[in-house]
Parts: sequence; C-alpha cells; structure tokens
Amino acid sequence: MADRSPSAGAGARGSSRATFVEGSTMRHVVVMTVTGSVGLMAIFAVDFLNLVYISMLGEAELAAAIGYAGTVLFFTMSLSIGLNISATALTARALGAGDRDLARRRAGSSLLFVTVVLSLVTIALMPFLGLALDFLGASGRTHDIAHRFLLMVVPSVPVLGVGMVFSGLLRACGDARRAMYVTLAGAMTTAILDPILIFGFHLGVDGAAITSVISRTVLFAIGYWGCVRLHRLVAMPRLAHLRADLGSILGIAVPAVATQLATPIGNAYVTATIAAFGDPAVAAWAIIGRLIPVAFGAIFALSGSIGPILGQNLGAGQYERLRRALLDSLIFASLYVVAVWLVLWLAQDEIVYLFGARGESEAVVRFFCTWIAGTFLFWGALFVANAAFNNLGFPALATLFNWGRATLGTMPFVAVGAAWWGAEGVLIGQGIGAVLFGTAAVATCFRVIRHIGRPPDAGRTPALRWFAMPPFTSGKGGTAG
Repeated sequence: MADRSPSAGAGARGSSRATFVEGSTMRHVVVMTVTGSVGLMAIFAVDFLNLVYISMLGEAELAAAIGYAGTVLFFTMSLSIGLNISATALTARALGAGDRDLARRRAGSSLLFVTVVLSLVTIALMPFLGLALDFLGASGRTHDIAHRFLLMVVPSVPVLGVGMVFSGLLRACGDARRAMYVTLAGAMTTAILDPILIFGFHLGVDGAAITSVISRTVLFAIGYWGCVRLHRLVAMPRLAHLRADLGSILGIAVPAVATQLATPIGNAYVTATIAAFGDPAVAAWAIIGRLIPVAFGAIFALSGSIGPILGQNLGAGQYERLRRALLDSLIFASLYVVAVWLVLWLAQDEIVYLFGARGESEAVVRFFCTWIAGTFLFWGALFVANAAFNNLGFPALATLFNWGRATLGTMPFVAVGAAWWGAEGVLIGQGIGAVLFGTAAVATCFRVIRHIGRPPDAGRTPALRWFAMPPFTSGKGGTAG
C-alpha cells in the first residue's frame, strides 16, 4: 500500500501536490515537527556531546573557548536561518497556489541569492573574528583557542547555509522525511568523526573544527540530492530569474534576517555580561547553550515546520486553517515544554556530573534546570509567532518583536539581574523578556490572521497595514496576505 502521509506524499519525483491544505492541521504540525526535530535534535545532541568530549580533556579554557566561538557562529547560523525563511516561504506559497513552475524558479533564485550573500559575509567576517572575541570578553589562551576554531569553521558557512535552504525547500513541498535525512546525515557524520579526531588522533578542539566542516559538506550533499535530483524542485538559477524574483526575496529575506540577527545580538550581550563573573560562569553558559537545543529542539523544529503549513494554506486562501494551525502549534509547544522542564528538573544531578561542573558552574546549571527552563513556554510562543509573521506576509512584525525581545526585553533586565543576583540573575533577566514579548507576539499573531482573512471591503485593521508586504497573487487569480 502506498504511503499517503504528509511526509511521504510529496516523495514522488516531481510531485507538485500541496499536502497541507487538507486534513488535520494538528497532524500536520506533529508530523512535520517530529520528523524535523529528529534531524535537528540529532545535530544538537552531537553538538552537546562535542562539548562533553572537550570537557573530558580537563581544561576549563577549552569549554569556555567553545562557548565564545559558539556565540560567534550563532550569528552566522541566524543569518542562514533568515535567508532560508525567504526561500521556504516563497516556494511553499507557489506550491499552495498550484504553480509548480513558479516554485521551481523561486527556489533556484533563492539558492543563488543565498550563495552570493553568505559568501560575501564570510569574506567580510574572517578578518574580524579576533575583534568579535575581544568584544565577548575572551582573553588569553581561551581567546587563542576560540580564534583558531573559528578560522577553521567559518569558511564553511556558505556550505551550511545552502544545505539548510535545501532542507527548508524539502519541508516546503511537504517531504518532511527527506528534510530530516539532510540534518540527520550531518549529525551522524559528526557523531562518528568527533571522538575519532578529538581522541583517536589527539587533535582536541582542532578535531572538533574539522568534523564541523565535513559534517556541513555532507548536509549539503544530501540536501542537493533530495531537492535537485529527486524532487526536481529547483530550476537552474539564472540572473534574469533572480532580477525578476529579487523584490519578493528581499521582501521576506531582509526583515527575516533582521529578525534572526536580533537573537545573536542579545545572546552576545548576555555572554559579555556573564563573562564578568569569570570562566566558570562562561563554562556554565556554554553548557546551557548546548543543553537548550537538545532539550527544546522540537520547539526550534516547530518554528521551521509551521512555516510551510501556513504558506501553503495562505497560497490556497484557507484562512480558517491558518488560525487552527497556529493554535495547534501553541498547544503542542506548551505540552512539550512542560514535559521537558520536568525532565530537566529531575535529571539535573546527571547533567552536572556529565559535564563535571563544579562551584559557580554547577550553581548556574542547576538554577537553569530548576527555574529558567520553564520560560521556554514563552520562547516557544515567540518562535511560532515569528514564523507565522514571516510566512503570512508580515515579516516586519517578526523583526519588531525579536529585536524588542533582544534589546528592551533583554538588556535592562539582564543588567539589573546581574547586579542583584549575579550570573543567575542574568538568566532571570532573559526569562522575563521572553515572557513579555512571547505573550505580546502571540496576541498580535491572532490579530494578523483575522486581518488577512477579511475581504478588503470588510474593513481590515489599519495599524497592521504598515507591516504588510504587497499581496501574494495566487495562480488562481486571487490574492493572499
């Protein structure tokens, strides 16, 4: 019997069926998120083990160096995610409207655009890696180790970015299973090579850097096979197509990138604030930075999975399904976060032992597991709302809320928290900002869905018009968003 699940229904070569415009929206949310989180959490789990391996070398500077380098790489990752949002949203809308040729053309234009942008950013970033580490508070041997690691890994940023776009395009056409294979292949490569290079060849941090580059290359290769060779979802990139599509690409990419860059800016401020409490606090921050993606990977996957679902239904003009999909996503996120919070609280002894955390490092890690993990209820709400804004034609709202959270919702609260309660107060400040902006973003998102679901002559919300992109014209002659 043929597999008719959403993740497999688009698996036939050249399939153009919009899989998310019918059936249970909760089922689509769960299937897309679970399959997306398997590959994503595999990458995060391997990254988690990578820090465990480095910690086993017995030098506090090494763990701190990985923490500093991770903050810089977070910037490049966020840029790649923002560019991926544009490619995924435009392709999903075209597929939802039944225009496969437009979907293929925009996929090709997006890939060309991403390749050029990330290559230029990488070239521009390389000379300033040392200054970035200085800004974050790295010094001495810790600075030197982090700088060497970045010099080896940063040149592979374009490879990772294009590989992520391939994975996003597979989600856009509903092939969640093969999108999972892309990230899973990269994670498996890292899991195999990390211990071999770090311990077997005694390369230490250099071994971790070499593994990262190889893993990104594998991720790219699997994504290319799925999008180009199997689905034939990408038309040959041409400059004429890029010129025709550039307005649509930039209309989503610029605010989406601006949205994504807010997070590493806020994260950099938090890292610099924690650095004032010494390497043990930075090491704890590095542990938490690896723990969060592993524990809450499904929330990150959800923010990527909801986009194609919303995009296809927007292209098809099914506005009630937009509201239902958003509500289902929030229900899923809430249940997941509560379950994970309980696990972290129960497993904190094992987490502390695994990383060999002592003193200040142990105190900060335990505080996160006991109290701060629960704030991801609101982080999840913010992620889902921002994904909705980007895919519903209101990317400027995602930019507004993410930058608001990274600045007004982070800096003053973190500064006050650090002054009153030390390193733990930094985490408290971050959590307060997430609560405030996550709540406001979700409330606004439901207003956006009501706004776009009304006929133009029914009176739309005037304030939201300032944030809207031009309407997306469907292949059926109507407009959406």
